[in-house]
Amino acid sequence: MQHQKMSTGSQLHRFFLSVSVGEMQIRRFLLSAILLLVVVVLVSSPETAAASRPVRRRYDSIFSFGDSFADTGNNPAVFAWYSVFDPVIRPPYGTTFFGRPTGRNCDGRLILDFIAERLGIPYVPPYLGPPFASPSPANNSVFRQGASFAVGAATTQFPLNNTSLSTQLQWFEALMPSLCRRTTQGTMNECREVLGRSLFFVGEFGVNDYHFSFPRKSVQEVRSYVPTVIRNITMAVERLISHGAKTLVVPGMIPSGCSPPILAKFPNAAPAEFDSRTGCLKELNELGFYHNALLQQSLEKLRGRYPSATIIYADFFSPVMEMVESPRKFGLRDDVLTVCCGGGGRNNFNGSVPCGDQKATTCSDPSASLYWDGVHFTEAANRHIAGSWLSNMMNSSDVSRDGAG
Repeated sequence: MQHQKMSTGSQLHRFFLSVSVGEMQIRRFLLSAILLLVVVVLVSSPETAAASRPVRRRYDSIFSFGDSFADTGNNPAVFAWYSVFDPVIRPPYGTTFFGRPTGRNCDGRLILDFIAERLGIPYVPPYLGPPFASPSPANNSVFRQGASFAVGAATTQFPLNNTSLSTQLQWFEALMPSLCRRTTQGTMNECREVLGRSLFFVGEFGVNDYHFSFPRKSVQEVRSYVPTVIRNITMAVERLISHGAKTLVVPGMIPSGCSPPILAKFPNAAPAEFDSRTGCLKELNELGFYHNALLQQSLEKLRGRYPSATIIYADFFSPVMEMVESPRKFGLRDDVLTVCCGGGGRNNFNGSVPCGDQKATTCSDPSASLYWDGVHFTEAANRHIAGSWLSNMMNSSDVSRDGAG
C-alpha cells in the first residue's frame, strides 16, 4: 500500500512538471474540486454523520422509561425497599468510565448516556435518586433536564416489585407539576410546551416479560404474551403524547436467543435448535422478530393517529446481531457470547455467582466483550448500539445535524 502511494505521488509530480503554468493552475483547481467532492460524499454518509457531526440542541431534557438497559441507578433503591443487597453497587460496575459503581448494569455508560452526550444533555439522573437506596427525591428541580424512571427487571404487565411500566408512568405524572410550574400558577399549555422540548424513551420493554417465564413456559406459550406487551407499550406512548410529548423513541427487543442467561436456561437444547454460525437459539430469536414486527406495526398506526408527534422505532436487535455475527469487525473477542464479569460456567455465566460477587471474575479488557454481566452489554457494545440509534434519529424530522447549539 505504501509503495502504491509513493508511485501515485511520483506520477502526479511528473504530470505537473510536464504542463505549462496556466495548465497547472487549471489542473490544480480541478484536482481540488475532486478532493472536495470526495470529502463531501464521505461526510454525508449517515453512519459517519451520526458518529462525528455535532447535533443541534433541540431538546432540553430526556425522560426515560424501561428496564436495566436504561436504568441509571434506580435499581439499588428498589432493592433497599426489600432489604436485598444489589451487586451493582460493587466494583467492577462502573469502573470503565465513571471509576465507581453508579447503579448502572454496566462497566461504564449505557446507550442512554451516549445519546445524552451527543445531544448535549447531562446524564439522565435516576428518579429514585442517588445515593443508593435514597427515598423519593426531595428536590424535584434536579429533574428539569430529565429523569430515568427505568428500573432493572421492570415489565409491562406483571407488577414485579411494583416497578412496572404503569408504575413508572405514575412516577412521571407525579413529577410533572414540578417540571412545568415555573411560577406559582403552572398551566397545562406551559406543561405541554416543556414536554414538547423533551425527548422520551419508552423502553426497552418486553425482555423481562418473556425471560422471567422461561423455562417454566414454552416459547410458544410465551409468544402468546407478545400482543399484550405491545398493547401496553402502545398505551404508554399514547399516554405520554396526551401529556404533551412530541418526540418519542421506542426501542425494540434484543436477540434473546444469544443472551447468556437464556442459553443457561436451556442446557438440554438439541444442536438443531442453535444457529450453527452464531451459537444462538433460533426459536428465541424468532420471538424477538415477532415482538419487533408487531411493535413496528403498532407504531405506524400511532403515527397516523398522532401526525404532530415524531415516533421513532429504535432497532435493538440488528446492532447486537452485527456484533455477534462479526465480532472482530467491532474489536470483540471471538467467543462473543462469553460474559466479561461472571461466576464461571457456560459462557462464564452463573446465576448463583453474579458479577460483583467475591467469587466472580472479570475479564482484563471489557471493551473486547459484548456482554458485561449476563444479559447486559458492555460500554463498548452500548456505544455501537447508540450510534445506530442516533443515525436513525437523525433521519427523523425532529433531530437536526446542521450545527451545534
